[in-house]
This record gives sequence, structure tokens and C-alpha cells, in this order.
Amino acid sequence: MVTMAEQAPDNKSPDLPDKLYFKIGEVSRIVGVPQYVLRYWETEFPRLAPVKSSGRGHRLYRRKDVELLLEVKRLLYEKRFTIEGARNYLKSGSKTSERKAAPKGKQADLFPSTQPGLEEIRKELTALVKLLK
Repeated sequence: MVTMAEQAPDNKSPDLPDKLYFKIGEVSRIVGVPQYVLRYWETEFPRLAPVKSSGRGHRLYRRKDVELLLEVKRLLYEKRFTIEGARNYLKSGSKTSERKAAPKGKQADLFPSTQPGLEEIRKELTALVKLLK
């Protein structure tokens, strides 16, 4: 049995046994949530789709499913995301959040007015905004 105390030193995920498939009871112990929570998460996260065994229809989770479940648990329990927020975060690939933020600059630096007439349009819009205030 793998418990939460047997996590890897980086606390990202516990050491997963070297297996192709995991039964729902094993996954429940590894992730640290009840089986009914795993079944609920299957309905909420489309990427999570365990294989059903041909004989009795038991759920068989692949390693990538278990890793996804650990990420879902981290988002929901540690980062305090809502189900919808976690779904959107995973859908976006979470790579966008890992990117470094671009250095902030003035709008004029980011979008120089190289096109003729753009500066006049900007002045007219600024004047309209002042009229509306």
C-alpha cells in the first residue's frame, strides 16, 4: 500500500509502482481520495478516461491517468481551484502559467505608430473620451 507519507522528496507525486494499469482501489490509496471522488472526477475532467476491463467492466487507470488525478487533487486541494477552474487550467495546458511574464512597457513602446494616420485616430479617440467624461 502506498500512502501519502511515502511521497517523493519533491512532494509532486508519490512513487508510483511500475505497472501498466492500476485498479480504482489502488488509485484511491495513491491519490488519497475515496473511490467515489475518482468516479466523480471522471465526469468532470474529459481527459480522464480509465479503460474498462472486458470481463467485469472494472476501471483500469493508466499511469498518465494517475498522474492527472494527482494534478487534479493538487489544484483542488492545495491551490484551492474550483472544478471549473481546474478544468480550464488543465485544458489550457498549464504551460501558459509557466511562461515568464513579458516585461511591461508603455503602450507606445509595444505598439509604435508606424502606420500613417494612426496618431490622428488616437488623438481623436482621446478627445472623444474626454468629451464623454
